[in-house]
Formats: sequence, C-alpha cells, structure tokens
Amino acid sequence: MHPMLNIAIRAARKAGNVIAKNYERRDDIETQRKGIHDYVTSVDKAAEAEIIEIIRKSYPEHTIISEEAGALAGQDGDVQWIIDPLDGTTNFVKGLPHFAVSIAIRVKNRTEVGVVYDPIRNELFTAVRGEGAKLNELRLRVDNKQELNGAIIATGFPFKQPQRMPTQFAIMQHLIEDCADFRRTGSAALDLCYVASARVDGYFEMGLKAWDCAAGELIAREAGALVCELDGGHSYLRSGNIVAAPARVLKEILAKIQPCLPQSE
Repeated sequence: MHPMLNIAIRAARKAGNVIAKNYERRDDIETQRKGIHDYVTSVDKAAEAEIIEIIRKSYPEHTIISEEAGALAGQDGDVQWIIDPLDGTTNFVKGLPHFAVSIAIRVKNRTEVGVVYDPIRNELFTAVRGEGAKLNELRLRVDNKQELNGAIIATGFPFKQPQRMPTQFAIMQHLIEDCADFRRTGSAALDLCYVASARVDGYFEMGLKAWDCAAGELIAREAGALVCELDGGHSYLRSGNIVAAPARVLKEILAKIQPCLPQSE
C-alpha cells in the first residue's frame, strides 16, 4: 500500500466517525453561513481538525489545503493534501444521508492518491495513480457504455454562481435529447466515484473548487473514465468545470455541451 494512502484512509475514517456520530444528533450542530447558499457546520470543522491532526503527525512538513482552514503551508510545498472534510454539507444539515470525506494528495502538481469515504454506507473509494481504483476491496471499472443514448448523467447546479444557471439548463436541454435521465445528489466527490463504479454513466458540473473534485477525479480516471473541462481542456482543477465519463460517452457529452458555452467559459 502507498504509505500516504494508508494515512489518508486513516484520516478519512476518523473524520467519517465524527460525521456519523453527529448525524444522529443534528439538533446540537452549529451552522454558519459562509456565502450565497454556502454553509459550514461545527461538524465540518471538527472533522477537518481530525484530518489535519493525523496528517501533521505523520507528515508535518507537507502543505495542507482545506475548504475550511484554507492553506496551511509546510516546509515541503511540493506535496499538498487537498481536503474537503464534509462534501455535501447541505445534505448533512437536512438529514439526507449522502455526503463524504474527500482527501487528495498531489505531488508536484500531479494527483497521486485519492480517498473518498461515505461514512453512512461505509463505502471507501480509493485510488493510487497508475494502480487502479477500488471500492473497499473491490476493483472498480467504468461501464463500457458505447453511446450517450440511454445514459444516466449526474450533475450539480452552480448554486453559488447563479449567473451560470442558464448555461446549466441549456446543457441539460441538449443532453436530454439522448440521455435517459439526470441525477443531482449534492456531492461532487461521490458523483465522480459513482462514475468510477458505473452507478452513473457520466457527470458534469461547473463552479467547483479543487477540494470538491481532486480525489474523485483520480478515482474516476483510475477506473477508466476520461476527465476534462467542458471545452475539452485539462485545467479542471483550476477552472472548476469538469466532465467525466467513459471515452465514447464523454465525446458525445462534450458535443452536446460545447454549443451551450458562452465565450468566457
């Protein structure tokens, strides 16, 4: 096992335990508004603290970039841990049992390890670059679907950037001409893992942050999916605009998406 994967799994499970325990007593949770339709809870912060503590004990020199704490610089800036302690906070607050811990490790700007842990289902998605992806101990492989026709496509709405909603709906209008249906679950990390595990046939979203998708995109790629920007480029961790699907499905998704994009995309 990759030595950093072991620590990432330990951190994800520890944070997941914090989340699962608090899920049973949500009335005690403190919730604060960070921005438009954007919230943070005391559980996000507690889970994040557990993750940071475990990383710091094993790799005190590494840099940590987390949704709530921001950038915690270490002596070794070449290794970055990209953390979302609770991806799907709104689901958590509302009592909808679909959320996850997401941890990615990037070395010299290349993602080497990805871990996404769903504490409610006890599903641990993992990947190491070049070594494939797993769900618990089961090897993952994307569905070898050959066309968009009949596909189930996951997505998320750019609710923090409402000016992008017309583009979102235009893309969906084009896709529904061929795909069977959409799924909008509220966790980008799990959407990407569901592409990897063939629970959905493809996924697209706009306006993400790196911590939302860095781990999930590696898991999807290591399971055989292709991942790119809406325009086919590869800077999706920076732009926050992402598409993931098996090769032939991805080609058709991009053909549907690209006419909908404003020039600024």
